[in-house]
Amino acid sequence: MRTPFVAGNWKMHNDLAAARDLMKGLRAEVAKPTGVDVAVCTPFTLLYPMGKELDGTDIKLGAQNCYFEPKGAFTGEISADMLKAAGCTYVIIGHSERRHVFGETGEMLKKKVVAAQQAGLHVIYCIGELLEERERGKTETVVDQQMKEVLTPDLDTSLLTIAYEPVWAIGTGKTATPDQAQAVHAFVRAKLSGIYGSDVANSLRIQYGGSVKPGNAAELFSCPDVDGGLVGGACLVAGDFAAIIRAAQQSAGK
Repeated sequence: MRTPFVAGNWKMHNDLAAARDLMKGLRAEVAKPTGVDVAVCTPFTLLYPMGKELDGTDIKLGAQNCYFEPKGAFTGEISADMLKAAGCTYVIIGHSERRHVFGETGEMLKKKVVAAQQAGLHVIYCIGELLEERERGKTETVVDQQMKEVLTPDLDTSLLTIAYEPVWAIGTGKTATPDQAQAVHAFVRAKLSGIYGSDVANSLRIQYGGSVKPGNAAELFSCPDVDGGLVGGACLVAGDFAAIIRAAQQSAGK
């Protein structure tokens, strides 16, 4: 039985005052969620203070990226060990914005995943296709390649979550239908079975990301291979994020 997992990706939003207000609202709504794992992934500047805001809750702290070297002359970068020391449990790696805006390659992402796991961080590894790739029927090819580049048999699957995020649905208001999401999630799980075996594949969580909202979360999370969500814009409103968490709670045991 897979426990649903909902993570909020704040992206480049919120100064300290706004972040504290958001956390106050989130604590009031779901400080101790049951039957679901919850994380908030904040900008680097907010990690330590937001970790303090989460004290006494069951919500975990995550980062949005890390570098693969442990230390050195890498101005502007943050190591996985630094994230761990700041109180992080999770780190997002391979988000489409890192791939398509900042040009991160599969080779680089593999190094980041390995470094993060060596530091004891649980990796949320993102995969997903562009609109033109979906329209050309290339979704499975793209997703398969993104998995092959990084998900080698030597990874620690106990520190791994996959997030399927169709790029055309991120921040656009468009959402994959439940049937579309389930089809890709089932494909991903089958590929995971080929790498790690069916027992591990059936235990690994695959989140859906791409305009998840309170109004569509329950239907998406009801799909048999969708194990919660990596939430963008809706996680910036405490009530909306709480509603999505509750939808994930209701999907537990499906």
